[in-house]
Amino acid sequence: MPRSMRKHHPVFETRIIEATDDGMKEAQNEAVALLLKGEIVALPTETVYGLAADAFNPDAVAKIFAAKERPSFDPLIVHIATLRDLERVAVVPEEIRATVNQLANEFWPGPLTILLPKTPEVPDIVTSGLPTVGVRQSGHPIFRAINKALGNPIAAPSANRFGRISPTSASAVMKELGGRIPLIVDAGACNEGLESTIIRIEPREGKKPIFYVHRAGPITKEQLQKFGKVEKVKPGDKLLAPGELESHYAPLTPFRLIEKPSDFTPEIGKTYGLLSYTGEEGGEFVRAHRWDNVVALSPGSGKLAEAAIRLFYAMREMDEMGLDEIIAEPVTETGLGVAIMDRLRRASAR
Repeated sequence: MPRSMRKHHPVFETRIIEATDDGMKEAQNEAVALLLKGEIVALPTETVYGLAADAFNPDAVAKIFAAKERPSFDPLIVHIATLRDLERVAVVPEEIRATVNQLANEFWPGPLTILLPKTPEVPDIVTSGLPTVGVRQSGHPIFRAINKALGNPIAAPSANRFGRISPTSASAVMKELGGRIPLIVDAGACNEGLESTIIRIEPREGKKPIFYVHRAGPITKEQLQKFGKVEKVKPGDKLLAPGELESHYAPLTPFRLIEKPSDFTPEIGKTYGLLSYTGEEGGEFVRAHRWDNVVALSPGSGKLAEAAIRLFYAMREMDEMGLDEIIAEPVTETGLGVAIMDRLRRASAR
């Protein structure tokens, strides 16, 4: 497969079906029927909308890479319907089995992905030829129902073009992939707003294991420390998991993260928008310039949970304002703030 497909012409009339209480069964049936035929479907998860395919069908998985224009070296996460399905996709080494069970009992279903040795049944295209696979169990009821009804694990990266802002609504998916996929299942906005935390487990004899965080996410360092020692990824272990590229999650508008207001010097004639943490008028970043637009992640209150949910929505909103550049201010780098700052830095690295 080529590194990415630079040109892509619409081949589908993309349908959106609402997964309301009355329409949930219809949405489930249509999605499963398409997945069984080897097609790809956009599905809601608790983190962001995912672009789903039968993980055991390499031709279907190839359609994910084509629709997203995703390079073949960037592996996909595999979602299992129940913990019993874990052995179908991963070989859990005996020395970390107890830890995996602890983490699964605590965080699954939920936004934690664990890197484990893959089984031969998982096609190499899913893992980009790597011997490991990222596995999680989604907590979204519609995704889980479709996953269970399909009968196979689901490969599902975010439902956007590669490197772009992750979608947290069906309308955002349509803007990214309309004409490229047959169906979007609409279940409203995502609850978490940030992609799953990805960890790799390294056992230690007589001590708690080390958790290497390959991607920060909704499951925080503080939550993981109950079960092991949390460390940053070793430099040589990059690109074992999705979302590890230096530049990612970026709007089309030039985007820059600044650490303090004095780092910003505007150019005459350019329009600038501020992606603010709280948007308070008296805040030092808001006062630093006469911004053309200010969008707040957590208006007035500065709550990291709200900022995480609104991050990609706010970035997409600003990307459509016609600005010359988007300037982002930092958030507190604790708890969920670690994941938010990770996304801001990657978006700024383009």
